[in-house]
Amino acid sequence: MSHSRGLFRLLSRSTIVASRPFSTTAPAFVKAGDSIPNVDLVEASPGNKVNLAKELQGKGLVIGVPAAFSPACSASHIPGYLNSASLKEAGKVFVVSVNDAFVMKAWGATLDPQNKSGIRFLGDPDAKFTEALDLSFESASIFGNNRSKRYALKVEDGKVKEAYVEPDNTGVDVSSADKVLK
Repeated sequence: MSHSRGLFRLLSRSTIVASRPFSTTAPAFVKAGDSIPNVDLVEASPGNKVNLAKELQGKGLVIGVPAAFSPACSASHIPGYLNSASLKEAGKVFVVSVNDAFVMKAWGATLDPQNKSGIRFLGDPDAKFTEALDLSFESASIFGNNRSKRYALKVEDGKVKEAYVEPDNTGVDVSSADKVLK
C-alpha cells in the first residue's frame, strides 16, 4: 500500500511540474523605449560579427524579414526601401533575417549589386537577436525553422524609437517603406 502511495505522489509531482498556467497576457513584442539587444549577428561570413547595440549609436533602422529570397521580401518589402528617396534620412540601415551570413550576402548582392543604398544585410543564424526582440514565430512547416516576424524598427542611440511589426507575421503593410520612412 505504501508503495502505491509513493508512486501516486511521484505522478502528482510530475503532473504539477509539467503543467503550465494558462495565460491571457498579450505577447510583449519590442516597443518604443526598448534597447537594441546586445547580440552578435553575422555579415558576409560567420566570423564577421556585427552588434547592432553598438552599431546603432545615432539614428538607424533595422528591417526584419522572415526569409531572404522569399517572394514578398525580394519583390516588394526590401525593394521598397532600396527605391525610397527618404532612405538616406534613416541613418544606418540593416536588414536582418534568420539566415546564415552567406545567404544574406548573396541576397544583398542580388537586390543591391553596387551597394548604392548602403543597406547592410545581416544574418541571425541562431535567431538569438530575433528572440531577444520577441519577434520570432513558429514557421518550421514553411521555412524549416522558426523565423522572424516582418518588422521595421526606427532606432536612436541604441533605443527603439518606433516599432512597426506586422500583425500577421509576414504581410507587407505596417513595415513597408512608405509607412516607415514617412
